[in-house]
Amino acid sequence: MVSLNSFYPARFRKDITTIPVVRLHGTIAAGGNQFRQNLNIATVAPLLARAFSDKKAPAVAIMVNSPGGSPVQSRLIYKRIRDLAAEKNKKVFIVVEDVAASGGYMIACAGDEIIADPSSVVGSIGVISAGFGFTGLIDKIGVERRVYTAGENKSVLDPFQPENPEDVSRLKDLQLEVHQVFIDLVKESRGARLKEDADLFTGRFWTGIRGKELGLVDELGDLRSALRARYGDKVKMRLISAQRGLFGRRVPGVSTSIAAGTLAGIGEAGLNALEDRALWSRYGL
Repeated sequence: MVSLNSFYPARFRKDITTIPVVRLHGTIAAGGNQFRQNLNIATVAPLLARAFSDKKAPAVAIMVNSPGGSPVQSRLIYKRIRDLAAEKNKKVFIVVEDVAASGGYMIACAGDEIIADPSSVVGSIGVISAGFGFTGLIDKIGVERRVYTAGENKSVLDPFQPENPEDVSRLKDLQLEVHQVFIDLVKESRGARLKEDADLFTGRFWTGIRGKELGLVDELGDLRSALRARYGDKVKMRLISAQRGLFGRRVPGVSTSIAAGTLAGIGEAGLNALEDRALWSRYGL
């Protein structure tokens, strides 16, 4: 005799554990437009809220695939995950896909357990600022740079003016402070699992295999196997995806409208694509 229980959706059946899954993929940056959807607290928070609202789920799984980006947005996402885990009394599994580096690893630290593929890239616990200098170019093409400021430090690190060693020194001081915030977060979240290694906080990155040896990762494997090992063969995964509005536009996300400024947005999109490509390629991806 077939039980009526077998006809219920998986998340309503008593014999099946359903785990909400949130997938965080991309570079981390505030804002965005119709050409670029970033990971930031505005786009991620609604997904996290839906995942943690499942009262019957004992845990939430978050798949991270990010080369990093904004340290502020990374920390905000990290904190939101930890706040919801405490509020809803749920365990958090972080699963690293191709890469969880820099800000991506900061987000990964929100997991009670971090699971990574042996070939995943993890780490890069450091801070970087990059740009270009155009002083030689504007001299060559005969362009005169005109800058007017009220405040002697308003034009620091201007790419169209010669580099000032004092400006670089100030930037490095700022980087050191941000780096220390990152280090403290990793130490607090990973605790005694971290191994002593001189390169741990230098910005180096490793495979999942070495990451596990260093205590940056708890387990090597994949999400399905990890959940089956903990909740049995009948465990189900429910992907939490962005909701769509009346016309199929994703909600949440950056508001998009094709109107004035679209051509400028296309140009910006090209620069953003180059920036994103540079972030991913840093880890051989």
